[in-house]
Amino acid sequence: MTVSAESRDGAAHSVQVYSDISAEWVSGDNSLIANWSTTTGGIVTHQVQLATPVPLSEVNDHTQYGSAFYSTPNTSSATFQSGADVVVRAQFINSGILLNTRDTNFRAVSNNWPVFALAHDLGLVTAATEPVVFSVGHIRDPVIRYIVANGAIQQRHLYIWSQFLSPADIISSFLGDYNNALARAQAFDTKVQNDANKVSADYTGIVELSIRQAFGTIEFTISKNADGSFKADDILVFMKEISSNGNMNTVDVIFPAWPLFLYTNPAIGKYLLEALFRYQATGQYPNKFSIHDLGARYPNATGHNDGNDEHMPVEESGNMVIMSLSYAEKTGDHSHIQQYSALLDQWAQFLIEDSLIPANQISTDDFAGPLANQTNLAIKGIIGIRAMAEIENMLGNTAKAANYSAIASDYVRQWQTLSSSSSGQHLTLSYGNSSSWGLSYNLFADKMLKLNLFPESVYTMQTAWYKTVAQPFGVPLDTRHTYTKSGTYFL
Repeated sequence: MTVSAESRDGAAHSVQVYSDISAEWVSGDNSLIANWSTTTGGIVTHQVQLATPVPLSEVNDHTQYGSAFYSTPNTSSATFQSGADVVVRAQFINSGILLNTRDTNFRAVSNNWPVFALAHDLGLVTAATEPVVFSVGHIRDPVIRYIVANGAIQQRHLYIWSQFLSPADIISSFLGDYNNALARAQAFDTKVQNDANKVSADYTGIVELSIRQAFGTIEFTISKNADGSFKADDILVFMKEISSNGNMNTVDVIFPAWPLFLYTNPAIGKYLLEALFRYQATGQYPNKFSIHDLGARYPNATGHNDGNDEHMPVEESGNMVIMSLSYAEKTGDHSHIQQYSALLDQWAQFLIEDSLIPANQISTDDFAGPLANQTNLAIKGIIGIRAMAEIENMLGNTAKAANYSAIASDYVRQWQTLSSSSSGQHLTLSYGNSSSWGLSYNLFADKMLKLNLFPESVYTMQTAWYKTVAQPFGVPLDTRHTYTKSGTYFL
């Protein structure tokens, strides 16, 4: 966070800036006791944590271990203070400076609400001042419990430890990189705006918000060697399913974010998929379709050896095959499709069984409940089969590729009859229900992969239909409800 000031009336004004964080940063239970410290030097840093942390746990979606750090360069203009919120904030309001004092009465988060404040005196201001820079972050270790072969558990650590030795080193580098970081951010913002504005300004707003949300869900991790040193080349990325239940690396949550990773850095997507592939390749997950997630509650990626994850068999199997192909096409890196070809083939075989006429099941729209014969879900599965044909071609298996391709094309022909409304004006939500319709957003993958599997007439028909049912804030997700969701538009 940066703060600067400039006079609006041309006169000089005395300006001071204040900011704090509270102990609420370190727990989802405000009745728990926290402790803290403040260090000075070139940088002043407040550090706060629970007195009795519980590693690898959360309360109310909030980590219960690790430390929060609040920092700023310790220039001549800087002052700091810790203490009760009403006391510390009043001190600044009344005096414009803090007392450089430390509260040592460690207590519960909600007991006189301890805060950790930083202030800068900008002096008499006329022209724009140089920005005052603050950094806030949270560090915990280990970050993830990850299941490996034979039910063993591997501790995963932040990738950043392969680059730095201490939190102080991290903070110093981060604050010192402000100017370069700002330049990178501005360049990225400009690129996103220019690219998204080609669709519309409304779309740009959705994309900008979606980027923040998607990147806010992921953590980069590494393991350790036998001697305790960090294994910097063993990278796995983990994603927390937010605004729902905290599942880890949920396949159908990765999928809507997938275009972002392809757009910014496809390696992020590879490391997300690697965590899923690696577990399922151990043979511990018993179902023939793709797993839904790596763990029911972040940060414990302990798998589902009992097979009782939230089943989305067509959804997740199609997603895994589609994402694997798109990564290989985008990067030329065929390591995943080679190493995990047996899993991909297994999932494609399942799609052949259950895609054309999907059994009663949930899709990524699980909040809407299960439904049999879902038109949009069938699209996902059929594209997955055709994507497997492309993967087999890449692997040199031309006969298998031709077989998958022929099946997908045949399924499309049958699907067109099954999915059309009696009026011929739109696709249905489910086969045979001509009064139903929904967003057929799974067609996105056909365009992303440039398969041209579904005829252009389907796109033309749906485009015309959506114009007749659009509401002020978008086209409803389907005829069961009036809501929609941004993920479908981000794709």
